[in-house]
Amino acid sequence: MAKVKEKKPLEKKNWVQNFILIGKACISDYTFKLDEHSEKSDWIYNVMNLNVDCGEKYGRISCELNGGYGAGRDNVCYVHGKKDDNTDDFDNRYTLDWDDRFKEEYLKDIGDLCFINIGIEKDTKGNTVVSKFLQPYDAVKYLSDYLTDDMEIKVRGQLRYSAYQGNVHVKKTINSIYLKKDNEKYTAAFTQTLLIDKYSVGKPDKDKCVFPITGCVLEKFKEYNGNDLTEGGKVKGGKFVPLRKGFEYEYDPSADPERIKKGVTLAFKAKKGYSQITYEGVFVEGGAVVQATEADLTDEIKELITAGLYNLDEALAKCTENKGKERRMIIKRPLIKMVGEEGSKVPQVQVTEQKYSEEDLQLDYLVAHEDEDEDIEEDVDIEDQEGTSDEDEDWMKQLGM
Repeated sequence: MAKVKEKKPLEKKNWVQNFILIGKACISDYTFKLDEHSEKSDWIYNVMNLNVDCGEKYGRISCELNGGYGAGRDNVCYVHGKKDDNTDDFDNRYTLDWDDRFKEEYLKDIGDLCFINIGIEKDTKGNTVVSKFLQPYDAVKYLSDYLTDDMEIKVRGQLRYSAYQGNVHVKKTINSIYLKKDNEKYTAAFTQTLLIDKYSVGKPDKDKCVFPITGCVLEKFKEYNGNDLTEGGKVKGGKFVPLRKGFEYEYDPSADPERIKKGVTLAFKAKKGYSQITYEGVFVEGGAVVQATEADLTDEIKELITAGLYNLDEALAKCTENKGKERRMIIKRPLIKMVGEEGSKVPQVQVTEQKYSEEDLQLDYLVAHEDEDEDIEEDVDIEDQEGTSDEDEDWMKQLGM
């Protein structure tokens, strides 16, 4: 009998999925929930669901922070240490007793990336006061006391993906909040590593001037589709699952079609298997405004302007549409990063070609466990994500040119 080739486990090496939001905090009666009690267990938790108004271009972008403890448990904090040069030592992982999470004699030896950093207060000299928290539970409580509506802030954090009822959802989990600096502009940006194959580019939407882009993000699960990914506890934390997630890439309809084709091919087409590429992008979410231009005005409205009943600015304001239900992740370009030793760094596009083969991502645990109900949807609906390959597409026809 031929020996079956064992597939290598998926890994997140040189992988990035983070975000930065700069704008005004939007505080309402629903932003904070403090000392909530779970109905199913002894879990007590604090939650912050924060909207950041990043301006008309991006809208109000949601992000969150939550954490808690078990009332009847021996709670601990999972941390890691520092190396001699004060960088984080991820190989030195250990636990800290819950009651010791504010004691400086323990905190001084913990790696910086274990902390949630909050800098929204200033001292009498005008310097920002930074408070550090090991637990989201404590950070949320602090923010509920000091974060105010319309405060201009800069929020950083990590993107977390999950699958539910056939859809892949993204959450923005906060790592830090600081006061906005005077020279910082409002933005809603993300950096995301994806696995891209030859089918990742979909048919262009000529009305919106976008290409749908489908790539795989990697998230670790202990259980997926009814399958135990810990192998009975042998694999701590579970295994990585490739989740197919949709993004968009905007193109300029007035640009040369050959240039558009070249750009899309370079950025989103894998020659073989799956390429790993890191991208820069922006969010556009609820509250974003689609600004009207003079060309968008009807002849009837133009006549009202000519008659002096409206001036141009007033008419454009009336015709500007508020897209309150938009939730878009728009990829702008592949990330260029400076790499190498100090003094001799060189720019490099963050891409690894043929990171995985097609067979590498055909994993047994992506198939629903046989004990699951037949009518349960797949975690990721691949059938509806229509893509194009080099063999069946005509780029000029796709663009209508």
